[in-house]
Amino acid sequence: MRGIGIAFSLFAKEIIAVDIIPGVLEKLGTLLPSVLSRAEMIDSRALLLPRGQNPTIQELLQVQPLYRLVSRIQGDWLIEILKENRITTFFQPIVHCHEPERIFAYECLLRGKDRDGGILYPGRIFDVARDADLLFQLDRIARIRAIEEATRHGIPSNLFINFNPSSVYDPTTCLRTTIEAVHDAGIPPERVVFEVVESEQINDVKHLAKILDHYRNAGFQVALDDLGAGYSSLNVLTHLRPDFVKLDLELVRDVDKDAYKGEITMKLLELSQRLQVKTIAEGIERPEEWRWLKSHGADYGQGYLFAKPACPPPLPPWPEALHCWDAS
Repeated sequence: MRGIGIAFSLFAKEIIAVDIIPGVLEKLGTLLPSVLSRAEMIDSRALLLPRGQNPTIQELLQVQPLYRLVSRIQGDWLIEILKENRITTFFQPIVHCHEPERIFAYECLLRGKDRDGGILYPGRIFDVARDADLLFQLDRIARIRAIEEATRHGIPSNLFINFNPSSVYDPTTCLRTTIEAVHDAGIPPERVVFEVVESEQINDVKHLAKILDHYRNAGFQVALDDLGAGYSSLNVLTHLRPDFVKLDLELVRDVDKDAYKGEITMKLLELSQRLQVKTIAEGIERPEEWRWLKSHGADYGQGYLFAKPACPPPLPPWPEALHCWDAS
């Protein structure tokens, strides 16, 4: 506790007591994950007691993993963000690989805001939501917020909206408000692409197929993320037959310099072309990567070379990449 600036006393061997004065729980929830691993927090135990009271045998039976307590604290933090509508959307352009000044679509990316207006990035937010059993609420709000923000900015191009299949237990019930939001906004369904995130962790392919069928029946298109991230993504591809696939950014990075990586990426591009599935190479940061992907048939590109996620949506010309377009 000294390492994170929280006062404590030694209650017994290997047991410490922390006085939960105002603000300490929130501090624990924020700082403990930075100094303890997930495994360490699962192995440690925690018990909340009134000040000055020694635990009884009955109360000792109620100890819980420290990780669960931290998740509950962080869950309260996330609930406040959701209640106060401090969720917003950033947009990253997806461009035509052969004409990168032409925007094909924008991917809608969740961001949070702290009370001072600072940006909270999605990694921590989704980790907390998953651990605190708030993934369904967060995923739904993120989708609706993306539609609202895209409408507010008058985006005329296609929209890629992420969804986590583990947050959808029943497509008819869980996706109704999202579909209604698209219709209420006056966005043609064919301009909306729902993108499966964390596709490498999908276990129930039949359930995911049911979700995607629900989207398709409503007139939307679907995309599969992280193609090439592992065997499972190829297995999912055979069952789901998406309209778009995104090449995993680890394949894209230095694809022009790594012959082994290049061979795999080339075969995936060829396979997608034969299956008539459009490809999006994500994570492009260097002109050489873009040129390699363009010459090997990638349909679209996305990455910092063109523009970082931002709000309002970035527009061409792309100042960081003006020097790298060529006519080849």
